[in-house]
Amino acid sequence: MNEDLGRGRGVYISTYGCQMNENDTERMLSLLEMVNFVPVESPDKASLIIINSCSVREKPVHKVWSEAGKYKEMKAKNPDLKIGVGGCVAQQEKQKLLKDIPVLDFVFGTDAIDQLPEIVMRAYQTGEKQVSARFENDRPYSVETMVRNPGVSTFVNIMKGCDNFCTFCVVPFTRGRERSRDMKELLKDIKTLTDRGVKEVTLLGQNVNSYKSTCGADFGQLLKALAEDTEIQRIRYTTSHPKDFNQELVDISAKYRSKICDYIHLPAQSGNSEVLKRMNRGYTREEYLDKVRMIREGIPGVTLTTDLIVGFPGETEAQYEDTYTLLEEVRYENIYAFRYSPRPFTKAARYEDQLSEDEKQRRLQKLLDRQREISFELAKPLDGQTLDVLFENTTDVEGQIQGRSTQNKLVFAYGDKSLIGQTVPVKVLKAFPSVCRGEILVSGERGDTSRFLQ
Repeated sequence: MNEDLGRGRGVYISTYGCQMNENDTERMLSLLEMVNFVPVESPDKASLIIINSCSVREKPVHKVWSEAGKYKEMKAKNPDLKIGVGGCVAQQEKQKLLKDIPVLDFVFGTDAIDQLPEIVMRAYQTGEKQVSARFENDRPYSVETMVRNPGVSTFVNIMKGCDNFCTFCVVPFTRGRERSRDMKELLKDIKTLTDRGVKEVTLLGQNVNSYKSTCGADFGQLLKALAEDTEIQRIRYTTSHPKDFNQELVDISAKYRSKICDYIHLPAQSGNSEVLKRMNRGYTREEYLDKVRMIREGIPGVTLTTDLIVGFPGETEAQYEDTYTLLEEVRYENIYAFRYSPRPFTKAARYEDQLSEDEKQRRLQKLLDRQREISFELAKPLDGQTLDVLFENTTDVEGQIQGRSTQNKLVFAYGDKSLIGQTVPVKVLKAFPSVCRGEILVSGERGDTSRFLQ
């Protein structure tokens, strides 16, 4: 590798989509820093621009075309500027992106991130457009977590890809088949992170609870090993598939509750069994609710959130109402709800009876309005309670720090920045959905609560 490749050049990466993409961006920056590129805060300061794209929903796909178009004038003024697209849209569109967006110099897929320095080097040295978007499904998934400044909390990929082929989801086509990292490698990785001051990790995968190490360990055994054999203080994970969530995982979460956070994201997608069947989700409404009861009985007080899709092809008003009533029955802390949008290569894109955008929006808004009411109802009892908060960083407000509770509540309080990296009790002064304002209860660290109460 030419060590002078990035010398004097800035790199700017814009990121769309999920936490996996955010983690991929961090890896890209780490790799490019190794060949002397310097991260910059805006594209006008960059000689290398990368759009890390998402194709799970329609809007982020359109953003790739829109953003790339904005750089046309910049490229005309700066012949040294190279522009590329990575992520799921790159994996999905490949050569078509270069044809449709002439301003691009290279395209690389989700399995080609570690080749990024070589791809960029070829783009600079040859002046030819580059495409690298082949899956390496037969290659063991072995990587080192690359985080430049991990801070208190960071993400760790434990697996990639998905074998479920839900009829609405493009992930198997953009991330490939499921591959898991070896458990010994993960334990070493996280021990290294704790040595660097990391207190909390979030384990990432398209379906974390289908994790399977080469040694045979499953996801529950991975959690057990992390809790017992590392100094990490908190463990989170996302995303879980309901069909793979079992009693063993509940029991392990309850046993190691001091480390495994009281927060589970359990995507339902729909509350109607017939729609779930057409989605190829692998469970019914009743089976999903049984999983919810199992979790709440085994981990009392756990916080649940979910993903929901409205307006799936052929969804009747009665079937939609089953999703609406799911909110009442489960009472989620929060939901991530979306209108259905057809994705390339997916089976549902070919289904008949596609609903109108107006109808999908009506259903979505009704769902969001009711969830907002439920979220406020669930927040009220937190007023006056004490939460254990791991403080992560300061805020833009002088004297204020922020962190999260084990239930994933973002908590703001006034306190000294020396508390960052520590878990301390905080009395909730005012609770809102997902966010709390509080008073630190550590001796000598009580904040000026009047600033919150004005």
